[in-house]
Amino acid sequence: MVISASRRTDIPAFYSQWFINRLKEGYALIPNSRNADRIGRVELSPDRIDCIVFWTKNPIPMINRLDELDEMGYRYYFQFTLTPYETRIERNLPPKSVLLQAFIELAERAKSEGVVWRYDPIFIDREHSLEWHIEQFSSMCRKLRGYTKRCVISFIDSYKSTSHSFRAMTDTEISGIASGFSKIAREHGIKLFTCAEVIDLSAYGILHSSCIDKGLVEQVAGYRIKAKKDANQRAACCCIESVDIGAYDTCPNGCTYCYATTSQKTVLQHFKAHDPKAPMLTGYPTGNEIVTDRTTPSQKENQMSLFEWEAKG
Repeated sequence: MVISASRRTDIPAFYSQWFINRLKEGYALIPNSRNADRIGRVELSPDRIDCIVFWTKNPIPMINRLDELDEMGYRYYFQFTLTPYETRIERNLPPKSVLLQAFIELAERAKSEGVVWRYDPIFIDREHSLEWHIEQFSSMCRKLRGYTKRCVISFIDSYKSTSHSFRAMTDTEISGIASGFSKIAREHGIKLFTCAEVIDLSAYGILHSSCIDKGLVEQVAGYRIKAKKDANQRAACCCIESVDIGAYDTCPNGCTYCYATTSQKTVLQHFKAHDPKAPMLTGYPTGNEIVTDRTTPSQKENQMSLFEWEAKG
């Protein structure tokens, strides 16, 4: 089983204590985003979890927790979204200089394979031109060289919560980004991939990839896994199945492009009411909900893997 922590919120930044508590308790409850009367229950023992995938824009509160994760026997990697956007776009993040240093510290701690750099979403407007993105990407690549091997890019989607603020990019703009970014990434030893994009950028050496990535999970876990494509994601998404333990409208980062936030007022209500000892990120069940077991066993292949053969050799 792969745990996603989380597409819906920034657990490392705001809920690291809750997450560690849930691992120690051995389970978490997951509110159904469409039906408040239904809750999922998932067991979190290390023998069931093949890998934890963290999603964050600020891992600093989690970095000091990594020793605990290691001691408990969990395997993990980070999807670290780090962009050059200013506080008007990403309202509540630390300064980018601080986050760049945090990326380096995390990569040194988790190894470069354990930290995937996400430069997304990319959008074009009056203040953020194609040339601006290329200049900023080049600067960030110079600073992150040697600390990550993968960079995932994606282009702004017109979700209902963001369509009033951002326009879709044209194919010409996307091609311009792909051309400029690919050259810069190659110079710094970073492989570029797209996330949930239909457009084919292979001519620029940019391939489709996945965030919950089978190959990366296997590399981190140290064995092959049986994995299916996640049917609950968008058609262009290549991610394998995972269980997300987060909740929508709980991330205080305040990013104006966020699809997981519909109301900052609701976010603040959830954040203020958060109890790190509660079984759910959003608190305690009332007792009237229908609870469904969402635990799945380890997806480890039974036969000896390439990784295990190499370890024995």
